[in-house]
Amino acid sequence: MVIFRRPESRLLSFSELFIINNAKASFWLYHRYLSNLTSTFNNMKVLSDLIAVILFFLTYTFTKNIVWATAVALVIGVLQASFTWVKHKKLDTMQWISLVLIVVFGGATIVLRDARFIMWKPTLLFWFGALALGISHALNKNGLKAMMGKELKLSDDIWRKLTWAWIAFLIFMGTVNLAVAYTFSEAQWVNYKLFGSTGLMIVFFIGQGLYLSRHLPQEN
Repeated sequence: MVIFRRPESRLLSFSELFIINNAKASFWLYHRYLSNLTSTFNNMKVLSDLIAVILFFLTYTFTKNIVWATAVALVIGVLQASFTWVKHKKLDTMQWISLVLIVVFGGATIVLRDARFIMWKPTLLFWFGALALGISHALNKNGLKAMMGKELKLSDDIWRKLTWAWIAFLIFMGTVNLAVAYTFSEAQWVNYKLFGSTGLMIVFFIGQGLYLSRHLPQEN
């Protein structure tokens, strides 16, 4: 059984919010009501992440220059991290990893004018996420529960299944990104980054929300 509780005020990641919001959407479809809406600030965080991907895509579309598009992504990544630091006085582990990856690999693409570096960035981020969840599971700690336990009340068995689903999905996403990067053209990879990758994530999140809905209390 899953019970939604009012979360404490904190900044949620894009992935966390999609899990929560899609679970709530499924809850509405099955039970016709929602509780504890996500805060406006958290919704703005999701929007800012989407805007970053869209601006990367638009910059490349208009300039046909991966260096310019990468420069835009790097600036946005640094600004997002800076805003989070000013607002919360800290960055979580994955936020630090994301910042380092965009600075190092984005910077390498800009300096060396080699698109392969920025193409590797999403894969490494996905795989680092999978590794982090795998390590936490091996240490008998649940990374997803630690991140979202205040928003979702689930049994340990459900948390374990969600963790393995996320590990498999993140490994899959990282692998597909490389397959597209090395099989198709640079322009096709940019299109995949916005439409393909985002589409796959949305499908996964909706499927996860539907799975969670099976464990919600039934109406009388």
